[in-house]
Amino acid sequence: MSFLIWGATGGVGSALARRLRRSEEAVHLVGRNEVKLARLAEEIGASFGVADVTDATALSEAVRGAGDQLRGLAYCVGSITLKPLARLEENDFLSDFRINALGAALAVQAALPALRAWVGRPASIVLFSTVAVAQGFAGHASIAAAKGAVEGMTRSLAAELAPEMRVNCIAPSLLDTDLARQILASETIANAIRQLHPLQRIGSAEDVAALTQFLLSDEAGWVTGQIIGVDGGRASLRIKG
Repeated sequence: MSFLIWGATGGVGSALARRLRRSEEAVHLVGRNEVKLARLAEEIGASFGVADVTDATALSEAVRGAGDQLRGLAYCVGSITLKPLARLEENDFLSDFRINALGAALAVQAALPALRAWVGRPASIVLFSTVAVAQGFAGHASIAAAKGAVEGMTRSLAAELAPEMRVNCIAPSLLDTDLARQILASETIANAIRQLHPLQRIGSAEDVAALTQFLLSDEAGWVTGQIIGVDGGRASLRIKG
């Protein structure tokens, strides 16, 4: 009986894995980089499997290592494609959709038997969107389209899988993780982004991992079908200038 984390070597995935292990929960890690996975698994005492989220066969094989029962699943996989529409190519849209939306669907599908076998029902699924779906940003057409699909899928699966499972989605703003390293490399740009948030800082992986852990837990047992922002207020608040 364990929690399955896809994208476990990323900022949010690894932070979540460490939080769950500190709470003495069993964790199974999945990602593409075997060296990083093995290092993290040894550090925190977890099992792991190697898989690319665009490979349905590999996903099914990776899930087997998690055991016959899963208490929950977090799909901490994402991409950032920032280009104006005129520069976006077909492959940009397809790649973002495969990684963010199709990958999430296949990951959940592969884990369904183990999630259904969890005797302490309901099991919990957490997916990830972006603040750019609720708040339109220039240059975000491809990633916002893919993550918008994730939000729609969240509500659809929450309805379809109830009462056996709860399905929720977290929509963060830009986080200080490796995925955003190029964007935040310039202190001028990083400071400008901070100023766009009412709380005047860029989010951390821990900010998001904390909510993910809660949504996976029994304490969130009456929460499902929700899209929850962890965005420093950026999606819904405006700072008076």
